[in-house]
Amino acid sequence: MAINHPSHKAPKRDVQMSDYWPRYRKTVLTMTILMQIILTLVVGTSLLISGSSVQAIEFWMTILATSVAAIALNIILVFILLSPHKDIVTALVHVSGGKTDDPMPSPNARQYERNGFKLVLQYIYEHATGADIADSDVTTDNAPAILQAALNQTQAGVVILDADGVIQFANRNAPIVKDTEDKPQLSLIFEREGEFEEWLNNCRESSVRAEKTWRRIPDRIVGDEDRRIFDITANYEKGSAAEVVLVMFDSSAQYQPEDNELDFIAFAAHELRGPITVIRGYLDVLDIELSDKLELDQKQLIKRLIVSSNRLSGYINNILNTSKYDRRHLKIHLAEDTLANVYDMIRDDMDLRAQSQNRLLAVNFPSDLPTVAADRSSLSEVISNLIDNALKYSNEGGSVYVTASVADANYVKVSVQDNGIGMPSNVVGNLFHKFYRSHRSRETVAGTGIGLYICKAIVESHGGTIEVSSIEGQGSTFAFTVPIYASVADKLQANDHTNAGLISSSDGWIKNHTKFKG
Repeated sequence: MAINHPSHKAPKRDVQMSDYWPRYRKTVLTMTILMQIILTLVVGTSLLISGSSVQAIEFWMTILATSVAAIALNIILVFILLSPHKDIVTALVHVSGGKTDDPMPSPNARQYERNGFKLVLQYIYEHATGADIADSDVTTDNAPAILQAALNQTQAGVVILDADGVIQFANRNAPIVKDTEDKPQLSLIFEREGEFEEWLNNCRESSVRAEKTWRRIPDRIVGDEDRRIFDITANYEKGSAAEVVLVMFDSSAQYQPEDNELDFIAFAAHELRGPITVIRGYLDVLDIELSDKLELDQKQLIKRLIVSSNRLSGYINNILNTSKYDRRHLKIHLAEDTLANVYDMIRDDMDLRAQSQNRLLAVNFPSDLPTVAADRSSLSEVISNLIDNALKYSNEGGSVYVTASVADANYVKVSVQDNGIGMPSNVVGNLFHKFYRSHRSRETVAGTGIGLYICKAIVESHGGTIEVSSIEGQGSTFAFTVPIYASVADKLQANDHTNAGLISSSDGWIKNHTKFKG
């Protein structure tokens, strides 16, 4: 049996900078309360000695109430007076790299601008970010010229922005355009318009130093001449003269062939559209001409062929539309519809796929769901792709559940859940990139890696969003939203029932280049 010797104590934790404020606050509050109690006792004793005629109970109740009120007021006053002290300590903890749950104090708080404390916080931030430069041992008289020459030699783009977001430096290979006032601007098309500005604003509000990486960011839309695609790293330091440094690695050689593949797929789809249209025409003719001569099961077979050919035609149109999606102008017509009607287009096909793969498929679209704004063919392809993926990545005899519910006042949410193999987190973040396939899926499941990219294009063209959550070994859930028809009816009617009113006012796929030259 092991015996713990009483002299063996756990090692004492080193005092951290972040420990100062909680201990100081505790000391101040303890002293405040103690001094108030002493003061109350002194006053009460003085009144008793002076021969006060107040009844004992009433007297002490009055003294107690006064003491409690005074303690509360003093605590409030202490917190108000110590607020700048706390912010100085918190700012120092942040700039020193210490850990704290308190947010970084903002020098732009209104009360600090009025009383001058803003300058104190700015001084802390500026000197903290400038410390590394001040401590540098390597300096030369012509360092700026050498640095600029070196940066111009590299194939990477380098851009430096100041605290006002103005470009102070850009090397030769940086993706820069001039606006109508001859001011340099970044020429980058992020997945969401304003994504970089949003990150930068968050940094300014809550960080001293920050870093972020974006992958596959083009400087021009697909099809434009001399288009480049970058992997970008942004570094931020509050108060620095070079507040933001962007380093952009030209990865066009890696990504452009995939974009070319999409163009080839679009070309092939365009060539297939003609024969499919002919097949649809002949099927319609056969359906009409032979309607009186066919048995019931033969008629059903013709109907299924017509439905399948229509779906195939819709898929081809979606592939063509997806190539336009990269050009930021995917447009479709949306009509009032129900999710049940959308699913009816693919119900038989989905049931057949589930049975052939020995999976259980359970679909539940409540009858009281509000109608949605949808392109039936496109949205059915999204549901079909998600179900197909869930079936492929489920275990033998597994189940796939498709459900829908009202997400909020404006959207209906559709979820496709499986209990299959799941995915690690490093795979989840790349799923909706075109042609992306994880190493494991390439080895075990056939596919092109474009299905989820098309799903994303279609869902976002409806004004919705798509997401995924997954736990490796336990399964995955894909979910997307589509707008409730009543919430967008006015916009659709104003735009001839196209989605132009939705996509131009959301995250902006329609890029406004009119403010740039060339």
